[in-house]
Amino acid sequence: MSRTNRLNCIIPPYLLKRLLESEDSEVRQAALDTMLTTARLRGERAVRASFAGVAAPGNGRRTVFDCEQGTFLPFAVLTRPEDGPESADDSVNRAFEGLGLTRDFYREVFQRDSIDGHGMRLDGYVHFGVKFNNAFWDGQQMVFGDGDGKRFGNLTGSLDVIAHELTHGVTDHTAGFEYHRQSGALNESMSDVFGSLVKQWSLKQSAEEADWLIGADVWTPGIDADALRSMKAPGHAFNNPQFGKDPQPDRMSRFIHLPDTEEGDFGGVHFNSGIPNKAFFLTAVAIGGFAWEAAGLIWYEALKASSAEARFQDFADTTFHKAGELFGVGSAEQSAVQSAWQEVEVPVRGVPSGVARARSLAAEGNGGVGRQDGLAALSRHVSELGAKVAGLAKDVAALKAAR
Repeated sequence: MSRTNRLNCIIPPYLLKRLLESEDSEVRQAALDTMLTTARLRGERAVRASFAGVAAPGNGRRTVFDCEQGTFLPFAVLTRPEDGPESADDSVNRAFEGLGLTRDFYREVFQRDSIDGHGMRLDGYVHFGVKFNNAFWDGQQMVFGDGDGKRFGNLTGSLDVIAHELTHGVTDHTAGFEYHRQSGALNESMSDVFGSLVKQWSLKQSAEEADWLIGADVWTPGIDADALRSMKAPGHAFNNPQFGKDPQPDRMSRFIHLPDTEEGDFGGVHFNSGIPNKAFFLTAVAIGGFAWEAAGLIWYEALKASSAEARFQDFADTTFHKAGELFGVGSAEQSAVQSAWQEVEVPVRGVPSGVARARSLAAEGNGGVGRQDGLAALSRHVSELGAKVAGLAKDVAALKAAR
């Protein structure tokens, strides 16, 4: 099976496996059915991968279909085209809106024409399967299950989930990160990063205001959990009897080594994505303001410049150099990138850690925590310097008069 064209699902396999241990037979059955269907779809995805390049351009037009609990997409019923009226089905409308917001984000923020950069049409399929506990991007379309209603709710209910899945398509058409080990964790992290940014952009939230949670709306109300993942605090998104404790690491010394197999999450791609996720969060908050304007741009340009086999170290170096190209060598933005990767124990190559820390402190403007604070500090320094120059000029004039 291709390592660049896997079926990308939002619910990690380790969560579904926990459901197989549930005392509720309906929950167990729904989890088993989800896993079996997903395994079958992965096989179909491997066949379809060779045709991935033939998706017809359509100016990013959206079309939503209703699977009516079936799992054979060609049998799905058209329910809402781009120019059609609003549906009576909330799932259809949520999917339609999420596809549009993601498309518009990439177009307006990065001038990217749909997922592939060439106007790829966006097809969404709702009500996939019976109590299907997942949503996925298969390389050509976005598919949503309804959830089992006991542990997971309808998967169209979370904008960052929709944007996460569609971003797998963006990654396919840019770096094409191979879906295993560190490159696979980067693949998952890119989807979390831009999934969160689409949500922040739609709400016009600053980095400080955002919750930095992925999939906060997928759990049913009876589940004590914040989200599927936390970019701000990997490893702390949930801790409950049904699913245990969030296993994501937040730094390299806690990296989880797993087999490069389906059972091993292809080397722990859903686990270790917490490390680059934390690096992005730290970068965005250090820069401040709207995260998509600087941190997001740096990550997007780094994504386009990366190779399929990139590891964390490679991506850290690329983001650092892109920050220098975009905002200037030694800029507050570049220093924020450098400091963030250092904190998750992936120091940028060629820059001593002491220098990184010193630059970071300087970029924060003596206690400020954002781009605006740094600019304010710079403005104060310029004013103070101007006052000193004016004072020296007066002293010089006084000396000349005395002579």
